[in-house]
Amino acid sequence: MTSHAVTTPGPHVIFDLDGTLVDSEPNYYEAGRRLLARYGVRDFDWEVNSRFIGISTLETLTVLRGEYGIVAPVEELLAGKNALYLELARASTEVFPQMRVLVERLHAAGVPMSVASGSSRAAIGAVLAVTGLDAYFPLYVSAEEVAHGKPEPDVFLEAARRMGAEPADCVVLEDAPAGAAAAHAAGMRCIAVPHVPETVSDPAFKAADLLFPGGQTAFTAEAAYRLLLG
Repeated sequence: MTSHAVTTPGPHVIFDLDGTLVDSEPNYYEAGRRLLARYGVRDFDWEVNSRFIGISTLETLTVLRGEYGIVAPVEELLAGKNALYLELARASTEVFPQMRVLVERLHAAGVPMSVASGSSRAAIGAVLAVTGLDAYFPLYVSAEEVAHGKPEPDVFLEAARRMGAEPADCVVLEDAPAGAAAAHAAGMRCIAVPHVPETVSDPAFKAADLLFPGGQTAFTAEAAYRLLLG
């Protein structure tokens, strides 16, 4: 007798974490600012930070290390930023209200969900715990666990694999062009909620199945839920 993997019917939903589920970008910016100040960098501002929204912490620090001529190894920078971020995240992380509503509705409907993020596994776990979202997301994947971060599709494909889902049955929620591009490369549908207004016209967002040009202020759980289960 041939055995087959058992999969849950209906959509499988993969959430990006930072800037999509939770408003963590201010904490990441502050952690980066404090870290770089230790190495003499004084001109790291929000505009510079915005270039790296949606990109993994490791890749971000690799680029910044080169741009600012920091001689410390990237592993040292990564450990320092993760420690600073965890301190800030545990003190205060806010869930976007309509995202929490969507998560609760999908959970009540029995829809399989996971988180796929460029953050470290420790950071994802800490944020989910402090916000209470860990009750809905026992499964999460960090870019640390795959070969390539976004815009490559690896982290989303790994999330789908762990959920026992085909990529075509998955829908990704994302706030950054790199994440939307990763979802498209993975062969998944995408709901785009741009975090940075200037990125709304990015081709990766234009290809999304549902786009909220106004970002989180325009996002509604009802509209997303209709696309997912309508």
